[in-house]
Amino acid sequence: MYMLSRARSLRPTPAKTRIALMAAHISTAGHQNALYDATTTNEKTHSIKDLPKSNNFTTNLPPDPNFPTPSSSHVAERKELGPRLVKGALYTYVRPDPPKEYEVLAVSSAALQTLSIDPSSTESQDFKDTVSGNKILTWDEAKASESNMLPEDQQRQEQIYPWAQCYGGYQFGQWAGQLGDGRAISLFEATNPNSDVRYELQLKGAGKTPYSRFADGKAVLRSSIREFVVSESLHALGIPTTRALALTFTPEDKAQRERIEPGAIVTRFAQSWLRFGTFDLLRSRGDRALIRRLSTYVAEDVFGGWKNLPGALKPGEMSETAIEPERGLAATIVQGENEHEENRFTRLYREIARRNAKTVAHWQAYAFTNGVLNTDNTSIFGLSVDFGPFAFLDNFDPSYTPNHDDHMLRYSYRNQPSIIWWNLVRLGEALGELIGAGARCDDNELVTEGVSKTWSDELIKRAETLIEKTGEEFRAVFMAEYKRLMSARLGLKQCKDSDFDVLFSELLDTLEALELDFNHTFRKLSNMNLSEIETEEQRKDVASRFFHGEGLGNTVGTSEADARTRIAKWLEQWRARVIEDWSEGKDAERQEAMKKVNPKVSIAFFQHLAHEHTADIFNHSSSPDHGFWMN
Repeated sequence: MYMLSRARSLRPTPAKTRIALMAAHISTAGHQNALYDATTTNEKTHSIKDLPKSNNFTTNLPPDPNFPTPSSSHVAERKELGPRLVKGALYTYVRPDPPKEYEVLAVSSAALQTLSIDPSSTESQDFKDTVSGNKILTWDEAKASESNMLPEDQQRQEQIYPWAQCYGGYQFGQWAGQLGDGRAISLFEATNPNSDVRYELQLKGAGKTPYSRFADGKAVLRSSIREFVVSESLHALGIPTTRALALTFTPEDKAQRERIEPGAIVTRFAQSWLRFGTFDLLRSRGDRALIRRLSTYVAEDVFGGWKNLPGALKPGEMSETAIEPERGLAATIVQGENEHEENRFTRLYREIARRNAKTVAHWQAYAFTNGVLNTDNTSIFGLSVDFGPFAFLDNFDPSYTPNHDDHMLRYSYRNQPSIIWWNLVRLGEALGELIGAGARCDDNELVTEGVSKTWSDELIKRAETLIEKTGEEFRAVFMAEYKRLMSARLGLKQCKDSDFDVLFSELLDTLEALELDFNHTFRKLSNMNLSEIETEEQRKDVASRFFHGEGLGNTVGTSEADARTRIAKWLEQWRARVIEDWSEGKDAERQEAMKKVNPKVSIAFFQHLAHEHTADIFNHSSSPDHGFWMN
């Protein structure tokens, strides 16, 4: 059990310093998302207090009817808020529970840049109080009193107040009912004035909400470090993800898990926190009007308008036409005929499917495994979200799952693409009426009364057809993105049809059979000169570079000689393709390109740090040193 001294001075500085260094490393370890100095771009930064703020979500969507305004929630005792069932709403106003003591352990430099927050302002009391939940930055008691006489919808517009989302979900394939933000509280939406991109800032671990059920609303330091690390690491790799701004230690907040553990708060942000489970819950309750309202909000507010959604694919090979569909269609446009009629809601569904196809392709290409891919953990925006059990594969094992309760391996690495599609089918069922309505989606009869029996067969057939068609598009987008990423990781400029079998599949089969490290393999290839693998003898000698330090494991069912031969054969094929794309004598240029997509920072180190360095914050003893870098 980890014990914490009340005296801050007794906590050793080195551990905190290492966490801060970790934040700096993962902020700068990526490629296209690497940190840049805002001062060299003439971009203005702001304090967290001065950032432009909004509350579009709470303004445009219905609140908990028991607490319809910020003021009504603010004056209520916390126990009055719940936990309880909440119907006819997408959120409840709820304030964070201020900690008795807190300390900001780490701030992501890359996140500061994304949000346009001045790094020097992180030492301000406003910043510290915000990321700890100690102060509601947007709440003005006097102004709130003045606005209490206004209509409720106007009060919601004028007052920015924290909230928790209401949603449900399918967990391990079974309907779980109402879930919601049980320990996450959104503070406000902030827009980066330089990029004009809006993000919703949220505290995880800041106390109970109406959706906490039997939980305590807290987050332990151990899991908070893991989320801070993985979300910023995924971003640095170019993988769509929610982000982490700050990690705050709350020593007085003890949480009972397998043992009593100290608490923490992660300040995280995303362009949207909406999930498939948000639609699932509305469907389970038969709330047709709210499904339509939420769909419209997602299209217009989250995705920036109906014109940003993909138009119908042109006839031809799906793999060729699915990559770049036309966009710019007005909301009223319907494409296709009969059961293939695609209205704006179909385009919305397809956009969500396309985003998630690309994200899971990234997971597969970097061997990231999300151990809880329930529908409540699947993002409408196509983000990696809500990190419970997760892992980057070390030795390549497609059947691996980091979730020890997943005895059926439902959420294994191998199954991630099919599970995301399973979740998308559930979303399609929630949107089925709107999708199946085709050109009649705005008919007064449908909007006010629903589907008549005379029309139901046609609607169901169209919905089923379009969902199935979206499945084909999902697979095409996934494969195109996966091939693009794997080609880049292997140092190829383009992907040939034969590459999938000759290079991709054979490499994965070899890694699995010989129990070799997935991400290390790509880094080793990034350092390899073609002159080192010209002959078969050279290739067999070089093959040992891919072995573990102790050689092949005892469970590998082959001899070292056979392993060398197998790797050498693959290296021969790889060398030929590299020469085909680059010609000879371009090692330096090709290696530079490969290293940009094959990180030097050891992901396994970060995973270890998240587990092991938690104890180091509370004990005087130091953890063993672990290198940050791969050779």
